[in-house]
Amino acid sequence: MAQRTFTVPTVRAVLARQTRRAAALDRAALVAARTHLHNAGAERWIAAYSRLGEHAACWLALGGGGALLDRQPKHRPRWLRGVGIVLAAYGLNYAVKVIVHRRRPELPGLPPLTATVSSLSFPSAHATTSFAAARAFTGLVPATGVYAPAVAFAVTRPYLGVHYPSDVIAGALLGTAIAGAWPQPSRHRSAARPNATDAPAAARQRP
Repeated sequence: MAQRTFTVPTVRAVLARQTRRAAALDRAALVAARTHLHNAGAERWIAAYSRLGEHAACWLALGGGGALLDRQPKHRPRWLRGVGIVLAAYGLNYAVKVIVHRRRPELPGLPPLTATVSSLSFPSAHATTSFAAARAFTGLVPATGVYAPAVAFAVTRPYLGVHYPSDVIAGALLGTAIAGAWPQPSRHRSAARPNATDAPAAARQRP
């Protein structure tokens, strides 16, 4: 039985063929999202909802509002941590976009249904910041309360024709990874040990 040998050109050909297949599936999924369940009312409302995620504005508002309004002071560092994560996710997303330099999708006869901040597509900033925020704020907010809008933001992008599905998937993975790698807020050591002014009082209470 002859053994199959793999040369560099063969491997390149296989990779190129698989890349073309993946790109074709990606485009087919985009066309399906851009052409199914569409009507004027749905497009208008979905575009309006999607705009709430521009520049991660809604997530920054959630984190800032939580830090100011949460009645438990111990939660404030966690809210601010979430704000930091969202800002980092937004910045890193843009850096990856510049490096990859993938253009927005162009579908003949199917124009985008909303304006975009830039012409770069990979990965989706909506998905990156939304999933980073969802992981960061879970525990301060019920998981469904942050993951449901995060998924909704991600789904709007192919629906509106401004992102390939692969952009959204990559953004969700990137945002989740950033939030998972971000360090937890450190606890104040002063809360764990008595103040120096309290030492005499503590000594007097000893039998």
